[in-house]
Amino acid sequence: MGPLHDAATIALAFAGAVLAAFSLFSFGRYVGADKDTRANLRMAFHMRRSWRRVGPMIKIAATDRTPTTFAQLTTPAGQRPEPRVVLPSLRTKADRTGVTIFMNTVPGIGLEQMTAAATALADEWRCARVSVATERPGLLRLRAVRSDPLAKPTRYRPDGAPPASLVTWLLGVDEYGEAVPVALSNVPGVTVAGLPGYGKTSLVNALITRFAPSDAVQFAVVDGKAPTALRGDYADTAERLFAFVGDDPTEANELFRRLVRLLDDRMEHMRQARGSNNFWDKGPTAAWPLVVLIIDEAHTFFRDHKGSDSETKKLATLAAQNARLVETLVKQGRSAGILTILATQKATGDAIPTFIRDVCPVGLSFAQKTAEAAVAALGDDIRKYPDADPVTLQDPAYVGVASMRTPGRAGFTRVRTPQVTSADAARITAQSAHLTADPAELLPRGGSPGPTDFTKAA
Repeated sequence: MGPLHDAATIALAFAGAVLAAFSLFSFGRYVGADKDTRANLRMAFHMRRSWRRVGPMIKIAATDRTPTTFAQLTTPAGQRPEPRVVLPSLRTKADRTGVTIFMNTVPGIGLEQMTAAATALADEWRCARVSVATERPGLLRLRAVRSDPLAKPTRYRPDGAPPASLVTWLLGVDEYGEAVPVALSNVPGVTVAGLPGYGKTSLVNALITRFAPSDAVQFAVVDGKAPTALRGDYADTAERLFAFVGDDPTEANELFRRLVRLLDDRMEHMRQARGSNNFWDKGPTAAWPLVVLIIDEAHTFFRDHKGSDSETKKLATLAAQNARLVETLVKQGRSAGILTILATQKATGDAIPTFIRDVCPVGLSFAQKTAEAAVAALGDDIRKYPDADPVTLQDPAYVGVASMRTPGRAGFTRVRTPQVTSADAARITAQSAHLTADPAELLPRGGSPGPTDFTKAA
């Protein structure tokens, strides 16, 4: 018995040392954390400690009636082994914003059941919301936040340094409090919808401000609600635009034609100049910048005009031509390094023609008033995700919050976009105004008209 006793003593001592070290580490982390993280560490501890009681109460448990070998051996003769209650196992990870819970699925308890129980879990855990998603087959990822990250306005304070990456756009933070990057590489178009005053123009100005310090990005704006740049929402960023057109559909038509010519010229010279027919094989450079075309209040330029008088017929012809030209830019612009962003209030087919809207892989919608508008902006699948429906974003607390679907992510993501003050936008674009260039004049063979002084009224 001596050697066995000694081995048991050593094992117990080792286990005690490990437990003491873990406890010391946990205590040190708790003491060294900030106030919000400590609160979330306490919440994570409560989740783990109470799970065996809470799970069965909210019907997140399965009954296994097949006895184990041990149960068969230890159950008295003539009696049946008691069925086992099987709970999904969980582990937690607390941070400053909330707690992430990784939960293994069990037969009969998966994504659907946990999504249905999310409200009950939020009440039990005393948090603002619980979101459920699939991390990988057999593993769910829950996120519990004591306060809603989407309800807290954020601000982007640009420092004037060129962005670290030109292939992703850091859009904002999601309901988990985590950064939401959107790919720009090989993306031909983005649609942005939403009620007036809920964040569309602010989103676009933040994009310009973020990428303005790079000479490898050039911007053009077509604004359907202002005659000149200095009288519209883009006055603060006007110095960084190589082209601006106001609400005149004829001038918009001319700019669209100009950019289609740029597309054709780029494709003609790209293989010889860059060794590939795809702009993104080499990516943006000062000589071959990413061209971002922003069409705000897009319905102004595509609206179908009805009437038999000559003026109405002229407008109808321009609208049809504008639609065809923008369709060309969206369908072919990816390989040429041209990204088209279309913003409108209600992204129905009369505002953005479906043959344009439906080939844009990235779509966002700020608050919407009707389910029809939400479906037009995000597709019919939004009906399956009521938590992400932009109709629920009409509360003033959610100004600047959008629902979106992006390639590679299941379902829909709600994202809080940051605000940029007018002073910051004006400061950054003034500092980077010297980087503005007409992309057509950078080609080996120019010939496109030069930049127009769009700051002056016609």
